[in-house]
Amino acid sequence: MSSSIKTALLLAALTLIFVYAGKLIGGTAGMTFAFLIALVINFVSYWFSDRIVLSMYRAREVTPEEAPTLYGMVRKVATQAGIPTPRVYIVPTPSPNAFATGRGPENSAVAVTEGILRLLEPHELEGVIAHEIAHIKNRDILIGTVAATIAGAIGYLANMAQWAFIFGGFGRGDDDEGAGNLIGMLIMVILAPIIALIIQLAISRAREYKADETGARLIRNPLALASALKKLSYGAEKLPLDANPGTAHMFIMNPLRGGIAGLFSTHPPVEERIARLERLAREMV
Repeated sequence: MSSSIKTALLLAALTLIFVYAGKLIGGTAGMTFAFLIALVINFVSYWFSDRIVLSMYRAREVTPEEAPTLYGMVRKVATQAGIPTPRVYIVPTPSPNAFATGRGPENSAVAVTEGILRLLEPHELEGVIAHEIAHIKNRDILIGTVAATIAGAIGYLANMAQWAFIFGGFGRGDDDEGAGNLIGMLIMVILAPIIALIIQLAISRAREYKADETGARLIRNPLALASALKKLSYGAEKLPLDANPGTAHMFIMNPLRGGIAGLFSTHPPVEERIARLERLAREMV
């Protein structure tokens, strides 16, 4: 299934969830209002989600003159991948991490943190850049970026349902309908965050393995990325990023630690990622 179809399905699912929630909260009027909100979110998700995510982390775009080594590395790997050079951003945080965003290879960006620039050796950083370029080449960054916006919207939906529950906004109708709306709203409050998590889990784990492999093949050095992942796992543990949970799946390393975020990680186990890269290195000899 193409990334365009997957994206369309995600946006359609968001619309249906919002419309149903709107009906529970405000009847026909609520359903109409929710449909309009869903349309706006769909539009924003597709055209502006990359800018939203970059601004969320105060990422600053850099030029070849400002960061010649980093920019040159991104340009080199992008050329090897056969895609246009993405815009390059630096995120002002000591937590070591990186992510890619955008609608596609022609409109993409790679963002790295100040922490990762300090932590990794050049060959390891190249492995990370290759991983992010692989996301762009595999055309899954749009899905990941849209999913981040959708996860945030669903979280907003859960909050909206909670307030409606508190103030009795269960729609109009007879007692049976009102009771049904009450039950439906309670279910929505409980399930909405779970739905957001499921979306992230479904999208993230498989694409991380694929990006690891594609990136390692691009630079023909799986061990560079394996070494980077080892350092990033330790670094992210010691200096976790103050990240929005809805965007956690976009990063090369899970930026969240502890609690529910640690139990239900949007990323596959680091040990398994490293083991796969080491097997790939042996196969490529």
